Amino acid sequence: MATNQFDVSDTVTLVSGSSRGIGLAIARAFAELGAKVVITGRDEDALLAACAAVAQHPNPMGHRTCDVADTGAIQACVETVVAEYGRIDTLINCAGINKRMPAVDYTPDDYDRIMNTNLRGAFFMAQAVGRHMIAQGSGSQINIDSLSTYGSLAQVAPYGMAKSGVSSMTRVLALEWGRHGVRVNGLAPGFILTDLTEKLWSDPNLLAWNRTITPLCRMGTVDDLTGTAIFLASPASGFLTGQTIRVDGGISAGINWPIDGGFEVRLPD
Repeated sequence: MATNQFDVSDTVTLVSGSSRGIGLAIARAFAELGAKVVITGRDEDALLAACAAVAQHPNPMGHRTCDVADTGAIQACVETVVAEYGRIDTLINCAGINKRMPAVDYTPDDYDRIMNTNLRGAFFMAQAVGRHMIAQGSGSQINIDSLSTYGSLAQVAPYGMAKSGVSSMTRVLALEWGRHGVRVNGLAPGFILTDLTEKLWSDPNLLAWNRTITPLCRMGTVDDLTGTAIFLASPASGFLTGQTIRVDGGISAGINWPIDGGFEVRLPD
C-alpha cells in the first residue's frame, strides 16, 4: 500500500475551464499538493491573472488558451501539453456555460452554444486526452457533472440535457478504457457559490430555500469540491471507475418536505 494513497504530487494535471470558479479552485488544490497543473480557458487575461496569483508558490501553474467548442483548439492544446510535460496523468473536464430562461425562449444559437461547450467540448477533450492516456497505459479523467443530471431544474433545459450526456459519457468511456488502465469518473456539484453564481444567490429568498432543502443547511463552496477531485485522481480511488460522486450537501438523498413546519410553502400565483 502506498504511504500516501492521496498523493498527486508530480502528476501532470490538465484542467479545462479553469480561469475561475470551480475549475480554478480544483487546479489550485492540485498545485498545492505538488501536481504540475495546466489551466485552460478562453480568456487569456483571466488565465494570466490566475497564474500570477500563485506565481510565488513552490509549484506554479502553467496555462493554455483553449475554447473547447473548437475541436482544433482542443487538439492543439493537448498536443502542446504532452510535448512540454511528456504525459497527462489527470484531466479535470470542467469547461461549461449556462443560460437560464424558459425552454420556449431558447434560440438555436443559445442551444448550440451550450451544447458545443458542455457536451461536445467535453467529449472531444476527453477523447484527445484519452488517446494519450491509453498509449501511456494509465490516467484518470474526472468529468464535472451536475445536480441537474439527477433532478431536473426548471429554466436550464439545454444545460441539464448536456450534463446528462456527460454522465452517460463517463460510464461509456469507463467501460471502453478500463482495460488500458484509464479510469473515468464524475463529480456532480450541488448548488455552489462562485463568482458566476454570486448574483443568483444574492436573492435572500432563494438562499433561504437552498439552506432549507440542503440537509447540511448551507450553501456549497468551491473548496467543498477539491477533496473529492483529489480522491478521484489519486491511488486511493484506484479501483473506482464509471461512477459519479454527488457533492451536494445531501440534496440528492431525498425530499426534505415541510412536515415539521420548518419552512413555509407558497403556491405560485
